Amino acid sequence: MNQVLEVRRRAVGAAVGTERVETLMLEGELSEQDLLQLCDELTRKMQRGMRQFVLDFADVGHLNYRGVKPLMARAEAFRRTGGDLKLSGLSPYLAAIFRAAGAHDAFEIYPHMNDARAAFALARAPFV
Repeated sequence: MNQVLEVRRRAVGAAVGTERVETLMLEGELSEQDLLQLCDELTRKMQRGMRQFVLDFADVGHLNYRGVKPLMARAEAFRRTGGDLKLSGLSPYLAAIFRAAGAHDAFEIYPHMNDARAAFALARAPFV
């Protein structure tokens, strides 16, 4: 899948746990098949125990709306197992595609991948 530029694994907030957030930085024009391959990869990672992902769309110019519903299903699967799938870097154009595909409230969307990564740490922060 040539649209995946880089995959990073980093500890987020070592003081609040050892959970890891994996960021997938996507690029180009994503076809329905590209998004289905991405969903398959997310499923494999979930089966290996990864639960927290950020999909960064900052370098994506277009995506096929037919691939949005499978992403929604993966996000729900992650939530059922105690994880989540957050999105970052959506242009207004891509945000409109997600809304048109029925995903207007299916994902937490952040302007930058670091904001999305930080949201995982905030969700686990202990209350005082």
